[in-house]
Amino acid sequence: MISLAGCMRRLRRHTRRAADGTTEGSQADFTLRAVLLGLLIGCLLCFTNLYFGLQTGWISMMSLQSALIGYLLSRFLPKPMSAQENVVLQTTAVATGTMPLAAGFVGILPALGLLEESRDGVPPVHLSWIAAVGWSCAVAFFGVFLSPPLRKQVIIEEQLAFPSGTATGQLISVLHQLPPPETNVRHRRGYNALASSEDDEAIAYAAEAQESDVLRAPDTEVAEQEGWSSLSWSFAASGVMTLAAYFFPVVFSIPLFGTYLASEWLWTFTPSLSYIGQGIIMGFPTTLSMNLGMLVGWGVLSPLAKHSGWAPGPVGDMTIGSRGWILWVSLAIMCSDSVVSLIPVIYEIVRTKILKGALGLGDDATTKENKEVETEDRLVPMRWVVWGLIGSIISGTILVWLVFGHDGIKPWATLIGFIMGGLLSLLGVRALGETDLNPVSGLGKISQLFFAWIQPGNIVANIIAGGVAEAGAQQAGDLMQDLKTGHLIRASPRAQFYGQLIGSCLSIVVTTTAYTLYQRAYEIPGPSFPAPTAYVWLGLARLLRDGELPEKSGEFMVIFAALFSVIAACKTYAIRSGSSYAKWIPSGVAFAIGFLNTPSFSLARLIGGVVEHVYYTRVGRENGGIRLIIIASGFVLGEGVVSVISLVLRTLGVGVASCWGCGHGMCGGCPAS
Repeated sequence: MISLAGCMRRLRRHTRRAADGTTEGSQADFTLRAVLLGLLIGCLLCFTNLYFGLQTGWISMMSLQSALIGYLLSRFLPKPMSAQENVVLQTTAVATGTMPLAAGFVGILPALGLLEESRDGVPPVHLSWIAAVGWSCAVAFFGVFLSPPLRKQVIIEEQLAFPSGTATGQLISVLHQLPPPETNVRHRRGYNALASSEDDEAIAYAAEAQESDVLRAPDTEVAEQEGWSSLSWSFAASGVMTLAAYFFPVVFSIPLFGTYLASEWLWTFTPSLSYIGQGIIMGFPTTLSMNLGMLVGWGVLSPLAKHSGWAPGPVGDMTIGSRGWILWVSLAIMCSDSVVSLIPVIYEIVRTKILKGALGLGDDATTKENKEVETEDRLVPMRWVVWGLIGSIISGTILVWLVFGHDGIKPWATLIGFIMGGLLSLLGVRALGETDLNPVSGLGKISQLFFAWIQPGNIVANIIAGGVAEAGAQQAGDLMQDLKTGHLIRASPRAQFYGQLIGSCLSIVVTTTAYTLYQRAYEIPGPSFPAPTAYVWLGLARLLRDGELPEKSGEFMVIFAALFSVIAACKTYAIRSGSSYAKWIPSGVAFAIGFLNTPSFSLARLIGGVVEHVYYTRVGRENGGIRLIIIASGFVLGEGVVSVISLVLRTLGVGVASCWGCGHGMCGGCPAS
């Protein structure tokens, strides 16, 4: 397994050679400035993703934004950064910034803290800082070592689209004034590469080849002349609003529909610029699906469950209230949507790999030769991959056992979790390559179902083993988008691999420290950080053990699961056939997110989605440029970064300045909440 010290020695050696002008192979791409800028941006993304992940359960890769901000920062360097260095920069940033989800800090760890000894047979599990570091180390590298062989299969052999990775590659080519990258992919069963709105990275730059000619050099001038101005004022505006909301909590909890609906039914409005920015990045179709789910969940099912006596507790109670009741419907929607979307992928694997291989109908060796465009010195050696996978599995199994003990999860169950994570990664990566949606939520639930069968009755083991399997699938998918970008820009896969390892190493410490600080300052889950995905993990684990559902929720779960199975099938068919209306078919995952989060989180994102739709409808994708995405990035990063200041103030005991207007008791910083 490659050590961090070894990577840093290589980095110093490569940097010295770069200064002498003697770089070759992967060395020209892997530079000290690219890695350091990537780590800097990645740390900001890490805090931002942890902050928003604990609030809403939704995080972003931010690969496109990383490349954009990295380019703007590189303008201050004496020598301009190359496009290949920018690829390494954004790869490092993504590996650093996505650890809150990969290591389960927004779902797995909060779920373990919700355990009740009287109900679950075990007390709540709260990890110390060092234990959280150990857990993170256990799951941080498995997906990284999985990525090189997966790249060979899905990017080189099958040439899948990976629209978000393609979009980032096109942006980098525009910023660095390169010819448009070749985006032609193998059209599988009528499939066209679309910029799917399911993923919050696929925005103005579609992956369709015919659109690549509109990404031309004038956008570079916009990025240089207007980029910093747009990024600065949007960042400042979002940061100021975040600080204002800390001292005056009602700013982010406006009873827009009256105090009765705010206090009794949780209908408030959060005019967060970061939520609006996220809506711009997600796109109008995704935010529309989210708000349709919000209307059905909070406008129809929540009152129905309350007035029918199926959820007699307070609406916001996750156990006996309406929010806990609609959680189960949300879970059914996510599982059905993810499973149905995976069926074509599984069919394709069985048809093209297993059956053809068994019948001897596969491609002969000559057709597989020479598809790799990189030389051996720029690729990750297979011996590194083999030893890295073996080392990460063995060390991960030992670390999980040391952190949670033999009673928490048996080592053989953890080992199976890693193996299952590898299998699920293949499904998730292929789905991501075709649809731009990594169905990790569904894959995690599949792993929970499996572990409920092999180790029944153990809730802790169910959550941990499911988290191990999901981590590999999620991390491999995120890194595959980066490798697609590198493939288009002709960046060294080995240089990206170094960046992924270094980014993951640093993110272990950064994420764990940030989460520990948030735990000390806030109740997690709590009013400010509800961590909705934690209840999904724990709820399914309890269901698989007890088999008990809230009254009448089972019937609605079946109805909505059947409905979204049909919708997911239609959407999958439309995407694979390249239909222009595919993006307007509701997304089951986004619809379910509308159930999980209170209305305040969805409404502001809808505003962002509407802004994105109106802007590009009026000015056109060709003329819209990248200014809107720069502004959206500033909005998101502004609140994410300034939230660190709020965290410090909270830790030091600096409270709110005024609770004026918080009579509805829904403000996160008010004593009433």
